[in-house]
Parts: sequence; structure tokens; C-alpha cells
Amino acid sequence: QVQLVESGGGLVQPGGSLRLSCAASGSIFKINTMGWYRQAPGKQRELVAHISSSGSTNYADSVNGRFTISRDNAKNTMYLQINSLKPEDTAVYYCNANVRELSRTGIADYDRWGQGTQVTVSS
Repeated sequence: QVQLVESGGGLVQPGGSLRLSCAASGSIFKINTMGWYRQAPGKQRELVAHISSSGSTNYADSVNGRFTISRDNAKNTMYLQINSLKPEDTAVYYCNANVRELSRTGIADYDRWGQGTQVTVSS
């Protein structure tokens, strides 16, 4: 089974920056689309950005121009550069990946989630 581990969250002042990372490990045949989601207290989880295996990107309107998603396929790692942080960006940020995995029964695609990393924007 493939695991996703996020890192890089923390407490930052408004206007500050953070870089989140998501590292995938396990029986990976290929990682297809990857994405970052976030969930603020009392709200539903929402898509922040996603990136295809070829590098095509898409962003939520609320973060477009401030957030940059990228990936290093050789390292099975995805990043989210977050600039000009606002208090409303406060949330738990989750990594998601559609992974083609190897197992004893063959090859199959699975949707995997990380455990989340907290981002708090406050002065």
C-alpha cells in the first residue's frame, strides 16, 4: 500500500509564506494526478490545486496567483508553495494522489490521502 506524508505546515503571520511537501512511498508503479485539499474548522474539504502527471495545473479561484503546485516525479513528491498568506487560509492541508500500485494480485489504481498538516495564519 502507498503512503502519503505531508510536511511543512505551521504558524505564520499574514503575508508570510510556507512550502508544503507531500512524499509518496510504497509499491508505486505510477502516480497519476496529485492534489492539495484543505479543510477549515466547520467547513467541508475543498480542492486547492491539482497537477497531472505531465505537469498541467489547476487552482481554486481563492488561491490563484498566491499558491503554486509542483511535483518531482523522480522523488514521488509534490509541493505547494504558499505566498501572501491570509487568515482565511487557515486549515488542515491534505495531500491526495491517484496511484497505480503494484501488489501480489497485479496492478490497480487507488486514491490515497495523507494525514494532513496544519497551517495557521495569525498575527
